[in-house]
Amino acid sequence: MTDIVWKVIMVASIIVRGLDESVKDRLAAQAREHGRSMEAEVRDILTRASARPHIGVALIQVSRAVGGVEELKIPERSGVARSVDFG
Repeated sequence: MTDIVWKVIMVASIIVRGLDESVKDRLAAQAREHGRSMEAEVRDILTRASARPHIGVALIQVSRAVGGVEELKIPERSGVARSVDFG
């Protein structure tokens, strides 16, 4: 007897309202350049964008990898603002 395994895949959908026509045109052109539908292009853009690390977290990870930043000297600051001569 064979076991039947059913796999259910949930797929999310979103609607973007108020998208500027020029953005849509650029997305369509970009999709043509990559040889895919505009939906596939947007899906790829959103997937890559959501996978990017938060810049603050990335900086902390890099600083820890090189020994941390606890020993960095912070220069003294005065409470007096410097004026700029635009003349």
